[in-house]
Amino acid sequence: MAQSHPKSVALFVHPDAERRGLFQRACAELFERLLSCSGAAEAGAELGRRHVDLLIIDVWQLERPRELAALGELVRSRCCAATLLLCPFSDAGWIPELMAFGPLQYLITPSSSGELQQCVRQALPHARHAPGAELIQFQLQLKERELRELLVIQRSVQRVLADNDDAGSLAQQICLALCAFPGVRHSALFQFKPRGGLHLLAQEWRNHLDLRRLLGGDADLQDGPLREVFPGLLAACGGALVLLDAPEKAGHPELAVRLDDKGVQMVLGVPLARDPGAAVQGALCLMFEQRAAFSREQFAAFAGLAQLISFALAMGELKERNDALRGQLEQASGVDELTGASKWRHGEFTLAREIGRARRYATPLALLAFEIDSAGVDLDLKAAAVATQAALRGADTLVRQSENGFLIIAPHILLGNAVKMAEKIRVAIGEMPGSVGLSMHFGVAELDGGEEAEALLARLAAALRGARCEGGGGIGLAA
Repeated sequence: MAQSHPKSVALFVHPDAERRGLFQRACAELFERLLSCSGAAEAGAELGRRHVDLLIIDVWQLERPRELAALGELVRSRCCAATLLLCPFSDAGWIPELMAFGPLQYLITPSSSGELQQCVRQALPHARHAPGAELIQFQLQLKERELRELLVIQRSVQRVLADNDDAGSLAQQICLALCAFPGVRHSALFQFKPRGGLHLLAQEWRNHLDLRRLLGGDADLQDGPLREVFPGLLAACGGALVLLDAPEKAGHPELAVRLDDKGVQMVLGVPLARDPGAAVQGALCLMFEQRAAFSREQFAAFAGLAQLISFALAMGELKERNDALRGQLEQASGVDELTGASKWRHGEFTLAREIGRARRYATPLALLAFEIDSAGVDLDLKAAAVATQAALRGADTLVRQSENGFLIIAPHILLGNAVKMAEKIRVAIGEMPGSVGLSMHFGVAELDGGEEAEALLARLAAALRGARCEGGGGIGLAA
């Protein structure tokens, strides 16, 4: 039998009589007297008539927009006296909203009777001894450490946003920064696509948990089997904070086992929106290795991060669209009419952009230059350019440098693979009708550290001259 605390009076608030009865049967023995009310108005009147040691507010199935203000006033009226919030994991937005009215403890539901009783005992003021000076100092140091950790993560994300102008890698870099938060085993971003539903945008893990596989691939996750139980999806689709502080509380045994196997004990989902009340763009999802209670400051920091990320993703998408439009305009004015390759001015712009990306993300960049010696051959230059384009990847850019000379800008390619690309182009042009007697010379260079475009092009030109001097249609490698 549970032991009651002497002279303890508690007040339980929920409109459903069955819900009040369930709490009565589970916890009545913990108090000398347990009162219950159906709503905030009745509870406020009861608090005005008598002293209540512990106020318990159950928000299961309540409508937050309609009930928030009245329940918030109940919390405010407590003047820091003990208050316990029972909150469903799927609508944890209640917690920071009510914390704004005053301090409270919370329990994520559904919960077992044992967990509920333990939480109630801890919330009772009789169970909490007045803290000594050493304990107060420890608590202050702990809170200071938490705030310092939050500040470090916020600054890390801000640096990612400031240093990254590539929308394609922005989300991945954000997830990488978030995984540095103490206890985080996995971070992920979900995003609504304009014409494709909800998708996993990026993820980073410390526990080898592949969310794409867990959630069912790249299909629209709004229609997925875990849409009603996984916090990241719930937060995106419902537009509210979701906190699952024990995998089994989701009511999905398979999900609980998968998370537990990967060392995940708590999952937080935060909706992404640029401003309160704005359309939800997706969700931020963090998985933790240990269960913990978040403070008001931590909830505020997570919300601030989500807002910052949402704004950054929106700006990244806008920049991506602008770049695409600019590329279309440049393509329309920067295309060589005879060959369909880019004109040299457009090629210079593309080269500068790719050098910047290669430096920023430490990825390789190769250049190929080749000349076609068509002496005595009736060469169809346009057909040669088409054949060359067919041998390139979608990321490569073909630029016309001279009458019979071309440049290829090939990002994410090492020197050895660039040589293979040159051989592929030689074969493609050599198989053209009327190409008998045609000779080609190639120069290949790879971007070296922090060199500028001018130095890279100079090394490439030297490699091409070397191939021309050797004769026989060789391939010259830049020194």
